[in-house]
Amino acid sequence: MTTPDVTVIVAVYNTMPYLTECLNSLIGQSIGLDRLEVVAVDDGSTDDSGRELDRFAERYPDTVKVIHQANSGGPAAPSNRALELAGGRYVYFVGSDDYLGEEALERMVAVADEHGSDVVAGRMTGVNGRYVHQALYKENAVDVSLYDSALPFTLANTKLFRRELVDRYKLRFPEHLPVGSDQPFTIEACVRARRISVVADYTCYYAVKRGDASNITYRADHLARLRCTAEIMDFTARLVEEGPRRDAVLLRHFTWELAKLVQDDFPALDRALQRDICAGIARLADAYFTDGIRDAMDVKRRVRICLARAGAVDELCEAITSEKLRGAPPFVLEGGRAFARYPGYRDPRVALPDRCFELVGEAVPGRLAKGTELLASAWEQEGEGITYTASVRTGVVGDVSGAVLRLAHGAMPSSADKPGARRLPDGHGLPEPVGEFRTEPAADGSGTVLHARVPLERRDARLGVRLYLDVAGDTYEIPVRGKGKPMPLARRWGAHDDPYRASALVNSKGRVVIDTARMFPPKPSLTERVRARLTRGAQPARPAAKRKQ
Repeated sequence: MTTPDVTVIVAVYNTMPYLTECLNSLIGQSIGLDRLEVVAVDDGSTDDSGRELDRFAERYPDTVKVIHQANSGGPAAPSNRALELAGGRYVYFVGSDDYLGEEALERMVAVADEHGSDVVAGRMTGVNGRYVHQALYKENAVDVSLYDSALPFTLANTKLFRRELVDRYKLRFPEHLPVGSDQPFTIEACVRARRISVVADYTCYYAVKRGDASNITYRADHLARLRCTAEIMDFTARLVEEGPRRDAVLLRHFTWELAKLVQDDFPALDRALQRDICAGIARLADAYFTDGIRDAMDVKRRVRICLARAGAVDELCEAITSEKLRGAPPFVLEGGRAFARYPGYRDPRVALPDRCFELVGEAVPGRLAKGTELLASAWEQEGEGITYTASVRTGVVGDVSGAVLRLAHGAMPSSADKPGARRLPDGHGLPEPVGEFRTEPAADGSGTVLHARVPLERRDARLGVRLYLDVAGDTYEIPVRGKGKPMPLARRWGAHDDPYRASALVNSKGRVVIDTARMFPPKPSLTERVRARLTRGAQPARPAAKRKQ
């Protein structure tokens, strides 16, 4: 019998009707049935999954092998059982509620054969709201590293593995882990691999979130997830020596698994459970939370990990609840640095260093945009001039005396659409102020209010109302949000014989814009009228109409 190119391993437990689509996607692979082997293990299903597997095995006896066993409690044991029977040059794992793109296996095997890859990660996408981290799939790659790519955030075993690698290092799944049992297998395979490649130009894998969210990832309780994460992190630490390479992998677990334990549901948990979670996070943070990992995390997750590590349960609950209700806390600008004023900030009872609360890099634009909004606006008219007046709150406290409001021409670049604000290029300081400005602390302590008076120019234009602010040595351009805020009525202004109209409105992105336009076309001057008449007179005479016969 010819050795198949790839063995697809399917661990199955109560996944009907999703299982049918999964199996159809395997049988329909463009690689062909003669190059494919499917080993499916029914882990004690109580629905029709076992019968459906038998139906496919009966229909495709040379391709589909089925094993039935008592329920083991997770996908690790059936996956290990299938590995013992796998005959392919490569093995590939698929969840029994997921499915593959038609050319997935053919493309991945071709890449592995061409480049000698021990691991190939094919593009994955989520279905029904299933989240799949996408950074790894920006482009095809022949050789990526576990230590300087987004691969640590894509540690599912849904990849192509060279079976010789699996056999040489006796890679298996830890059967005692109810959650994340695929991570040790994938991590060690990636550490041992001679080459890891990425197929990004074709969707190989469709990860399905079931309608009842019964995927095992969504069902595990807090302490089970904490225990499993701790074992995975300890396993990684034994495999990868201390330093930046280990940090690159463990950053994922602080940012993802551990941060998930202190999300919106945390304040409602029993106090004893809250303390247990914090103690577990503290143990892992004491062992692995290096300065490099801390500084690479966004401030929201970093603060929560630091508060949990300090055992500051009350402050942690307050930080989560207040952010859910009121959004991100205000910034504190001080000495060229910016800090997020979460509960625990400079609180001697908590005694956390300022660096835990400091904002760096990508966190700043989005938080500035969310914290900046219009409070009030109006027109002030004097003679033939008109001034736009606005009170704008920004979620920043401290040294904001240089804040400027400008009526800016042109749309913001698409790169600013997602965070809503953008950092201006180096050397681009605050623009020259046009108008009058003063600042005062917001009455509720949520930031600073800028009061601005900006004169309008007589021209046809659409102008974005934008705040410019220096934060930690960089200048940011921030659109002013006005959704749900009353806008002043349109106003006529300018000279009596050449009036303009000024309108304030909120665009489709929720940002305040000002429209200025001349109300009537200007009357041509005497010289222009004479020139136009002479031009018309110079036109060649029209031919006379033909006389009727």
